[in-house]
Amino acid sequence: MSTDPSAPAAATEAATGIRPSLFAFAIFYGGMVCIAGVLGNKQVALGPLAVEAGIFAFLLLVITSSAVAELHGRETANKLVLIGFVPLLMSLLLTLTVLAVPASPAMDPARLSAFETIMGGTPRIWLGGILAYGISTLLNVTIFTRLKREGGKLLWFRSGVASVLSQIVDTLIFITIAFYGVFPIGELLAGQMLAKVVLSLVLVPPLIYLFVAIGRRLDRPSY
Repeated sequence: MSTDPSAPAAATEAATGIRPSLFAFAIFYGGMVCIAGVLGNKQVALGPLAVEAGIFAFLLLVITSSAVAELHGRETANKLVLIGFVPLLMSLLLTLTVLAVPASPAMDPARLSAFETIMGGTPRIWLGGILAYGISTLLNVTIFTRLKREGGKLLWFRSGVASVLSQIVDTLIFITIAFYGVFPIGELLAGQMLAKVVLSLVLVPPLIYLFVAIGRRLDRPSY
């Protein structure tokens, strides 16, 4: 039996080819990519603010990619974001396949209707979600690492600024592509931006410290 105190972390890295924290964050990231669109079917009320619930999963994507950038660098974080397209597109293809397959006659019609309502969508909504995800998360990583390179030492400040700006871009892209021309989007844009900016300022700064601490703990030799 090995007595090397770094054996657990070293074994994980040897088996996967990546650091334990990056392995764990990548799995978590893939799960959040898939669930964000499902949660987005519900509007939640946060005091006077109304926002689609997918924002919580999306903020966790922002936090995770920022933590990876902090621990492993911008290039690795960008690769994580790009690889995130795999579960995103695969879940979309599976959803379309399941929707196309005839339902069992034994299935409760009310449940079938609810499923199709939640999982269905228009091509504009799907396209808006995919583009908004890619552009805004890559922008988050870029801003986060740029602030660090220019001397920003405050982790909470860098993560908060990057999240706020990326959320504004995310909202502009998604709502414009999904709903422009369908109905006036000015009020919806303003409301969603305000809600997402507030959530970014409240949730992201404290959680980024937690994620970075978890990552460092996973990579630390066990004694």
